[in-house]
Amino acid sequence: MKIIDDIKPVTYLKSRAADLLNQINETQRPVIITQNGEPRAVLQDPKSYENMRNAIGILKLVSQGEADVRCGKTKPQENMFKEIEASLRERLK
Repeated sequence: MKIIDDIKPVTYLKSRAADLLNQINETQRPVIITQNGEPRAVLQDPKSYENMRNAIGILKLVSQGEADVRCGKTKPQENMFKEIEASLRERLK
């Protein structure tokens, strides 16, 4: 299907909300809701929304890691493992 099929006016949402929710949950594609011809909201099924949020979180972590590498905020792997082991030993005491 084309994205144009997933753009609906707010009046469609008002009159056919149950049908629209069924479509979203069956296809797992978001639907763009327009008002006066302008995009105003996106409706999405909960699982797809959660997956998107998780992916964004991972991308943020990757971006932060890349920034740390560019700024030289890195440690050799061997040193990092030694610090982790020392921290775990402290916790077990």
